[in-house]
Amino acid sequence: MLLEDLNVILKVAEFRSITAAAESLDMRTATASAAIKRVERTLGVELFIRTTRHLRLSVAGEKYIPNCEQALQMLDLAKQNVKEDLDIIDGELRISVPSDLGRHLILPWLDEFMDEHQGVSVKVHISDSNIDFYRDPVDIALRYGTPNDANLYGFKICKVPRVICATTDYLKAKGMPKHPNDLTTHNGLLYQLHDIIHDVWEFSHQDKLIKVKMQSNRASNDAELVRRWCVNGKGIATKSSLDMSDDLLNDRIISILSDFAPKPTELWLICPSRQTITPALRLLREHLKVKCAEVFTQLINKGIITNEDIV
Repeated sequence: MLLEDLNVILKVAEFRSITAAAESLDMRTATASAAIKRVERTLGVELFIRTTRHLRLSVAGEKYIPNCEQALQMLDLAKQNVKEDLDIIDGELRISVPSDLGRHLILPWLDEFMDEHQGVSVKVHISDSNIDFYRDPVDIALRYGTPNDANLYGFKICKVPRVICATTDYLKAKGMPKHPNDLTTHNGLLYQLHDIIHDVWEFSHQDKLIKVKMQSNRASNDAELVRRWCVNGKGIATKSSLDMSDDLLNDRIISILSDFAPKPTELWLICPSRQTITPALRLLREHLKVKCAEVFTQLINKGIITNEDIV
């Protein structure tokens, strides 16, 4: 019986499915089944009652699983403490990142992090959707917006100002908006998440809230595609200043309506439990904070955002 076998047992107990547990652990169903048999053979009892359609814990399983989970947590904590004492930074980071931010900023930042800490490996999952840590093959996720699940552990990386942006060619052809209400005559490049199209843009000006419902001929659930449309002059977009930073700094697009602040967002690193907060994760969190601050400094120096926008 191996420690890895016990992890399989806990996942099967969690999902009530050998197939789902195997998918979560990125292994074949046959491998997971073999692990269960090894543990049951060693213990001399069946932990699960299996039928053709259902799987449930046996009486022995109901007693064994909590003790097994507690024991593995203690072993994992001891392992982390030893590594922290010896300044050992290693292990696999299974991380989910947003599509646009992930491809253009996070991936090169991860390369830098791995160059510095060569014992670290990564598996990157690119998606804008919410993460289900019990179904998706990830341990941590980088996401815009404040986590709304009290069961998750979250680390705020930074406040992220949004920008309203377009190409100069588009604005020459369609006119420069002077007020958010002028946007109603423009083509909005819209983001869609969970079948909800975000076509109402919010601005604050002198403590007043302004809402504008955008007209559009383009919408996507992929934030990177929205960025591409914007850079290609297809309309006006409201986007994270991090997502658009390279295009803004290299004058492929410009920020408009600077007197009217779009509603900002936040960037968070989230994980499902304390057991996933490893020394490597803590260092990655600090690395991301530093890299985001560097981008914001460049945007501030170019006059695209202000210090007040990121406080």
